[in-house]
Amino acid sequence: MAEREVAQLGPGAACCGWNHCGRRLAAGAVDGSVSVYDSHPSPSSKWQAHEHSIVNVVWLPPEYGDAIACVCADGTLSLWEEVAEDDQLPTWRKCKVFEGDNCHILNVQFGLHLASLKMVTAYSDGQVKVYELLDSLELDKWQLQAEFQNITDPVSRHGKPACISASVSWNPRRVGSQRASFAIGFNSDSPHFNSCKIWEFEEAHQRWLPLVELGLPEDKGDRVCAVAWAPNTGRLSRAIMAYLYGPYEIIAVATCKGIAIWHIGLSRDGGLSTENVAVLSGHNGEVWQLEWDMGGMTLASTGGDGMVKLWQSNLDGVWHEQAVLDCNRSHD
Repeated sequence: MAEREVAQLGPGAACCGWNHCGRRLAAGAVDGSVSVYDSHPSPSSKWQAHEHSIVNVVWLPPEYGDAIACVCADGTLSLWEEVAEDDQLPTWRKCKVFEGDNCHILNVQFGLHLASLKMVTAYSDGQVKVYELLDSLELDKWQLQAEFQNITDPVSRHGKPACISASVSWNPRRVGSQRASFAIGFNSDSPHFNSCKIWEFEEAHQRWLPLVELGLPEDKGDRVCAVAWAPNTGRLSRAIMAYLYGPYEIIAVATCKGIAIWHIGLSRDGGLSTENVAVLSGHNGEVWQLEWDMGGMTLASTGGDGMVKLWQSNLDGVWHEQAVLDCNRSHD
């Protein structure tokens, strides 16, 4: 298969993210600038978003137009949308800035539920905040829906942690009857905050509750580097297993011990069951990011070793390394 260059990221590039359809790439730089690429090596747009380095860029769901969120090294979060007026070239307009107050915003992710856009922000003190967009046409109108710590017991017993990073992944299903839920894990100095937990919104009492903690008893304090909730579409083996054993979800969680693949489903008594079906190893160092393909069939991982690995399971549910891309090699 012939290779095609889709973007040329300069030496100052610090992070990047694809939009939902994979046709547009946003890249943040250490000088605080953001560039957007439209399947061409040169950016179609570039602007100064912050005074400090951009540490993460995340696209909003396509239902809300072309818009991105930028997390800055100074702990702030800004929302930008692309606007076009008359015959002028599109430009990017700042819609909203969220301050971290006495702590830094580490990460942000967006989820849709019942035609409502929700945003989860994770903070350097282990705090989690959930916002809801009040007007689908106005990206500057957000309301704080909930605020809690990523723990299952009182914070007073453990104090506040110092968190280096956080990873958030929404349940990608958009079934109207299903409750909103997301998975989150921290990389901090407190084991009680680190472990990946699934939070679900309880409509009756309008609150977020922890459903389950993903981790074996001896691993629950491990620092979480990345979390990815798999889409549940188009996978034959998952359809077969769902028919035999009931519906289940797949979540990948990366720690210092490797990438754990978890199955979450309904137990016979109606509660939730969790099973660690595989631990994938092969990266020489910390895993930085996990991403699923649109069908939930292939998991991509990348880390500090400069390698990108693709993982798949066979019909028997056995996970294996499918392909490797060495990003340390120079390409002519």
